[in-house]
Amino acid sequence: MKRILITGASSGIGMYLANGYLAAGWHVIACGRSLSKLEGAISSAHPELTLCTFDINSQSDVLEALKPFTSLDSVILNAGTCEYMDDPLLFDSSLFKRVIETNVIGTGYCLEGLIGNINQGGQLAIVSSSVTLLPLTRSEAYGASKAALDYLTRTLAIDLSPKGIAVSLIRPGFVDTALTQKNTFSMPGIITGEQACKYIMQGLEKRKLEINFPKVFFFIMNLLSLLPNALWRRLAIKMIRAPE
Repeated sequence: MKRILITGASSGIGMYLANGYLAAGWHVIACGRSLSKLEGAISSAHPELTLCTFDINSQSDVLEALKPFTSLDSVILNAGTCEYMDDPLLFDSSLFKRVIETNVIGTGYCLEGLIGNINQGGQLAIVSSSVTLLPLTRSEAYGASKAALDYLTRTLAIDLSPKGIAVSLIRPGFVDTALTQKNTFSMPGIITGEQACKYIMQGLEKRKLEINFPKVFFFIMNLLSLLPNALWRRLAIKMIRAPE
């Protein structure tokens, strides 16, 4: 039986992936900050489910919690947060630090604890975002953190290839989760968590270097990213509006 470890499994994409891989017959190690939330999100009575809790912002906590999980066939690093910068003139460095530490440094802690435990021929996937295609209003912290994950993942794809580990970069568009339900702006092309799970599982099965979805939304974003920066900047400025 194949073993997969998924972080951020107590809600959103991670929750759907944990349930999806259980249904597909994998042994799933579902990780999150809260045991009660994990138990509420996933069928905790499932015989092939192991729950693991840690604070992703604590290196010692992460490394200690992940120590028992050796011989992994797949790892999906999905845990993250999203906060927006409402007023650039009042740059919130505490918010910036929170987002960077959780999304980037926390991912680094997980990599330290897990890369050496992935089997030869195994897979590593890191969840970024389609926000990295274009600079978007209020995304100073979130966009920067996800851009860092893009570079990190692509570099690991090079350096881990000789070790026999395939690495995939996952860049979703808008997915209907508790996190996106807090957004007060239009979310074009939004898809369900079940649809996101299907895209990811199919992409990983094919060992794709990049898993970008939904296809139409990503195509439009990619097309816009080809515009001259000055032109996109003018368009983006017109999109700015006060937060509701």
